[in-house]
Amino acid sequence: MTTCLAFAQKALNVRRDARVALLFSDPTGSGLGHAPQVFVSGRAECPDTIMTGPQGAEDYWRRLFERQPHSRSYLARPMRPLMSWYYLRLLITVRPEHVFVRPPLEELRHRGAAVSVTGASPLPGAAQLGRAPSAVLAARDASGAPVLARTLPRPTPSGYLVEVPADCPVADGPAGLLVHRHDERLNHMYNAFVRGTVRKTEAGWLLVPSRVIEPMGSGRARDALRVLRRTKRSTDRYLARRGLSRPKVEWDRFRDLARPAPVVPTAPPPVKGSPHH
Repeated sequence: MTTCLAFAQKALNVRRDARVALLFSDPTGSGLGHAPQVFVSGRAECPDTIMTGPQGAEDYWRRLFERQPHSRSYLARPMRPLMSWYYLRLLITVRPEHVFVRPPLEELRHRGAAVSVTGASPLPGAAQLGRAPSAVLAARDASGAPVLARTLPRPTPSGYLVEVPADCPVADGPAGLLVHRHDERLNHMYNAFVRGTVRKTEAGWLLVPSRVIEPMGSGRARDALRVLRRTKRSTDRYLARRGLSRPKVEWDRFRDLARPAPVVPTAPPPVKGSPHH
């Protein structure tokens, strides 16, 4: 997988602690339809080599342009000065150590109707969680390794009760609830992270929220401009700390991969009884 220099935190995290977790829990946009959830834990590495073109990751970029058609517009010449940060990437390789298969997302939702968390209790994250049918709990186990589980948060006066699968060994400590959504064409993205702590109670696992983070804003037009300014500053800061000048993006190579495959016309089948039959 990759991450751009503007959002390099996951790369920095990997270099500090190689233990990682992945959760494939919502098939929206994947073309898979009804699919089980898959949790993967393992170790990752992320060299400090900046990818300026798609070489070595052609399948990744080809699939991205196919599943997210609007991203092809980023390659247009007027957009290049604004979007160069998007194509300067770091490659992350994960070596899986444990894999757990969980029931599909639909079965989780069918356990009960989505719970609104916008009630009288002024819990941080109430508005963000209230607009999503489910969220992903991110926590750690007793050794400090990350664990992930999709859950249906239930509001209480002191926090959100979260159901945890038996194969997810959550321990008391820092945790959060992630909301991430997009449409079938990976457009209209939104994500928010409700940070806090989780602890075991008589009623179950309780996440006590303390802060809400919305990296891309709440979807307003001015948020897009703010994000573009922030991504440029973040990219420049990553390069400056390493004494590097901004590399040139290999636009032509990306453009070649982004071109839709040509449609090869096929002759119609012969009609029975015609002179061609």
